[in-house]
Amino acid sequence: GKPIVLGGSVGRREATGLGVVYVLEAVCDRIGLPLRESRVAIQGFGNVGAVAARELYAIGARIVAVSERAGGLVAPEGLDVTAITAWMAEHGTLAGYPHAEHVGPADVLEVQCEVLVPAALERQVTEENASRLQCRLVIEAANGPTTPEAEAILHERGILVVPDVLANAGGVTVSYFEWVQDQQRYSWDEIDIQERLRRQLRAAFGRVIDAADRHGCDMRMAALSVAIERVSEAARLRGIYP
Repeated sequence: GKPIVLGGSVGRREATGLGVVYVLEAVCDRIGLPLRESRVAIQGFGNVGAVAARELYAIGARIVAVSERAGGLVAPEGLDVTAITAWMAEHGTLAGYPHAEHVGPADVLEVQCEVLVPAALERQVTEENASRLQCRLVIEAANGPTTPEAEAILHERGILVVPDVLANAGGVTVSYFEWVQDQQRYSWDEIDIQERLRRQLRAAFGRVIDAADRHGCDMRMAALSVAIERVSEAARLRGIYP
């Protein structure tokens, strides 16, 4: 997004992480998983992972693991996300944080939890480690963190994968909001941005899960089918109405 003084939108920096949380809330409502007190492990503590951690912590989720490129922290009883955020701001790393077990960056993927949030790099959940994941669902905050081979293993194990094309769409959605505001020559406030984003992503989740039920497929295939159907219908109508 652009700088706000040049027509950018408030809330753009936090949008991807917030969007992950909004989609996760919708998923948990659908599968009957109480997000409050659920154990969450987050790989990556940058713009996306840190925002998601902050919001989930505020909701009451138990953040049991976080990581950044230098290493990770694990605390089964739950981490103090506010303290960790302050530590990162001061030191630029999780190294040396005194109130948790220190592990390698990839080790947080295998921590026992209900929700795993890969929010770092692509190809982190692979055929090699997929059998060791101890979560109920994976929500892809990063782009392409799960390989196709790993996803097949997770599917066989009954672990739900919420695909990146849906889970991390908050950022591009608010970039679209930026364009809309520029066209209107009117800026929305941050609360309005967040409410609109929540509605958009919950609606998108509804379309995807309905398609998954209708076609009997996983959420990634369902999300792609929704997109293809929308483009196909637009192309059909464009042929009728030149």
